[in-house]
Amino acid sequence: MNRQPANLVIGSFLIGLIACMAVTALFWTPHVPAAIKLSAKLQAPSTQFWLGTDEFGRDVVSRLMAGALQSMIVATLTVAFAVIVGTFAGLLAGYVRGLFDRVLMVFSDALLAFPGTLLALGLMVIAGPNKYGIILALGIAYSPSVLRVVRGSVLSAREREYVEASRVIGNSELDTMLRHVLPNCIAPIVVLATSMFGWVVLAESGLSFLGLGVPPPAPTWGNMLASARPYIEKAPWLGLAPGICISMTLLGVNLLGDALRDRFDPRMEQR
Repeated sequence: MNRQPANLVIGSFLIGLIACMAVTALFWTPHVPAAIKLSAKLQAPSTQFWLGTDEFGRDVVSRLMAGALQSMIVATLTVAFAVIVGTFAGLLAGYVRGLFDRVLMVFSDALLAFPGTLLALGLMVIAGPNKYGIILALGIAYSPSVLRVVRGSVLSAREREYVEASRVIGNSELDTMLRHVLPNCIAPIVVLATSMFGWVVLAESGLSFLGLGVPPPAPTWGNMLASARPYIEKAPWLGLAPGICISMTLLGVNLLGDALRDRFDPRMEQR
């Protein structure tokens, strides 16, 4: 049974829903996400507060929407940074080869020896706990994965007949690399970037949970989970709401990534 259309539809729907939350938060939220109202603290879900309020009387729905915006911004910029840096480095390493390739791969292997989140934790000590520090730290942590994928694709593409033909007709090495080699790396980059989006959302939530993410009072799903720990029995909606949002995002990214992998993999197409 072909699961590709179902995965694509469900994954796109879930990611689209989270994206709509984030975009809507730019213009409107039911309440001000950072507005403190102690008289309404820890209220259960109601018509006024759809998912209840937290320990400071802040509306959970509004904070979820603002948290979605933060997560989408961080994840999008981090993936863009990792893809640009990793693609450029992998393209040069695979095409130029020689000493440059060996030095770059040693450096890449050294970074890959550390788990992405652990490496990001170390880099956050230098960059500081803020939005751009997270983007820089996670971007550096995930760039080696893109580098290795692009380098492998370039090593395969550079031996093809059309690359040799491009050299024979007098095209420069840069022109050959950009016009004939790079386009053959787009498919694996797209699949990897989709999966990486989910990794970044999870890593950013984990860093925020540990207090190393976007500093309060800016809401993120991770710091909402951290704040909910003391009240999980009295107000379970405080932990369920951001947890469900994180799970929905990861499920949507994984389903969309599976569909794209099946779409771009010739072996899956033959089946």
